[in-house]
Amino acid sequence: MTIQSPLEKLYHWTATQPEKTFLRQPFNGEWLHFSWKKADDEVRRMAAYLRSLNLPPQSKIAIISKNCAHWIMSDLAIMMAGHISVPLYPTIPADLIRYCLEHCEAKVAFIGKLDDWKSQRAGLPDDVKGISYPLWTEEGYENWNDIIANTAPYTENYVPQGKDIATIIYTSGTTGLPKGVVHTIHSFSYAASWALSEMKDLSNNERFFSYLPLSHIAERMLVEMGGLYCGATISFAESLDSFPANLKDTKPTVFLAVPRIWTKFQMGILSKMPQSRLNILLKLPIVNGLIKKKIKEGLGLEQAKYLLTGAAPMPVAAMNWFEKIDFIICEAYAMTENCAYSHLTRKENRKPGSVGTPMPNCEVRLSDEGEIQVKSDCTMLEYYKEDEKTKEAITEDGFLCTGDQGEIDSKGFLKITGRIKDIFKTDKGKYVAPAPIELELSKNTYIEQVCVVGANLPQTMALIVLSEDGKKEEKTALCDSLQQTMNEINAQLDKHEKMKKMVVMKEEWTIDNNLLTPTMKVKRNILEKGKTPHYEKWYAEKDTVIWES
Repeated sequence: MTIQSPLEKLYHWTATQPEKTFLRQPFNGEWLHFSWKKADDEVRRMAAYLRSLNLPPQSKIAIISKNCAHWIMSDLAIMMAGHISVPLYPTIPADLIRYCLEHCEAKVAFIGKLDDWKSQRAGLPDDVKGISYPLWTEEGYENWNDIIANTAPYTENYVPQGKDIATIIYTSGTTGLPKGVVHTIHSFSYAASWALSEMKDLSNNERFFSYLPLSHIAERMLVEMGGLYCGATISFAESLDSFPANLKDTKPTVFLAVPRIWTKFQMGILSKMPQSRLNILLKLPIVNGLIKKKIKEGLGLEQAKYLLTGAAPMPVAAMNWFEKIDFIICEAYAMTENCAYSHLTRKENRKPGSVGTPMPNCEVRLSDEGEIQVKSDCTMLEYYKEDEKTKEAITEDGFLCTGDQGEIDSKGFLKITGRIKDIFKTDKGKYVAPAPIELELSKNTYIEQVCVVGANLPQTMALIVLSEDGKKEEKTALCDSLQQTMNEINAQLDKHEKMKKMVVMKEEWTIDNNLLTPTMKVKRNILEKGKTPHYEKWYAEKDTVIWES
């Protein structure tokens, strides 16, 4: 296979389909269209401007914005100018903005659509030059449109070297300060080229929908690189409120969601059509097809060729539920550190409970402790300025240590069994892996979020956040359901793993209250820091299902 860089793909599609829409940006209820020709022109003008600043080669340039057309154009402009992009999550607080930008010695920052830039702005170091996107102007910064209007386009078809650094991605992480993951042009190009080759029937007619943070590797590789490498159209969500309408209007042919989003979809469907009624309708031959079609159209996914999930394990029960309404969801498994290139479930070759088989030219093994280790051309170069952590993460023979535990069957299917760092010891010194228990608990549709804890306790406890259905259910019936679920799971567990209590949280875990990462994984360390002082009291309560006061 010929491996081409993102810029080479931009040049190719601009030359072969200049008037076709590349980026669709919603603004005030209207769609703004950027053709390949228009996007290429703006990228070239911004690249020329960045070159005019006479920064040292491979300078770091940050992107702080929600997803939008200019996010992708600035990413390409940074690359065309011979510099390194440093994307930051749009929800990142001021102290971490300052940490990341000072750590990487950023020179410039693109600032776009944000919910709380007023408080975040204090994190931008004084020596970092700000450039604001045109639809979300920021006082005191140069504006994208002004720069474009006053700068001639860069005319060369610049192609960076494979060994050049493309980006430094600061991990959101569930623990500690972010680490800067360094990826080269080659790892980006290799991952995009081979990953898309595994999605066999993609063409330049595909429609991608971008709403998960582009600062996260999964969205960046599948959506940004997917659009670039396919020659497809990428549409964006304008806001949380407009998300359903934007999704329906886009009718994506490729759609990625994290498990929590799929759960929200499931709950939304069941709120309009209770499970008992859905079961009856799905058994009726003619009605069956109409119901499935109506559900898909209601979400805007009726034309989707590929439905994908990643970032966290997807419960088998949820997978099976969606399959009954003809949603074949393919699970992917990878990390920022290997450029989202590791495992994928193929539509034609699936195994419930697994995250699929390795991508082409990807070696996988288990350590003596059962840790998943992966090796490919997509492994990061290093953690930026973190030599010791890099040595810990990459073995001498080039395998990336994922920190995840797993099992591999005879056909190469990988099953994730837990996160090594999440494993805790009870007060009797017995180890517990919470992830498998959490997946079982999530089968109960009254439970939306769950975290199993128990460090230094005789037995484990489950901290749960109720779903909308759970909140509506009468308390006695709800307790009975939760108790039954716990009993059924406990029957399958070893004595030290069995749950003693189930604690219903009074507050939902969100990105805004810092209990979820931007990809909606629970920040276990932060959650536990706030809840640990209450463990003994909860454990001593006489009821099995209790409410946080």
